[in-house]
Amino acid sequence: MTTYLSVSIGILILALLIGLLRLCFSSTRLDLISSLQLFGTLGVAVMVLLAVYLEQSALYNVALVLALLAPTTTVILVRLGGYNDEHH
Repeated sequence: MTTYLSVSIGILILALLIGLLRLCFSSTRLDLISSLQLFGTLGVAVMVLLAVYLEQSALYNVALVLALLAPTTTVILVRLGGYNDEHH
C-alpha cells in the first residue's frame, strides 16, 4: 500500500511540475487560470494522499481548505481581470 501511495504522490507532483512549466510559457489568461485550477486540484489530491500515507489527519483539513480556496481564487481572477484572451 505504501508503494502505491508513494508512486501516486510522485506522479501528482510530476504533474504539478509540468503544470508549472506550462504556466511559465503560457501566453493567455485562459492558460493562467487553467494552470491555477490544476494546481488547486492536484494540491488537494497530494494533501489527501499524504494524509493517508503519513497518517496525519491534520492534512485532511489542509486539503479541505485548499479545496475551498482554489475555486475562489479562480473566480476572483476572472472578476478582477475580466475575461478576454489577450496577453497578460
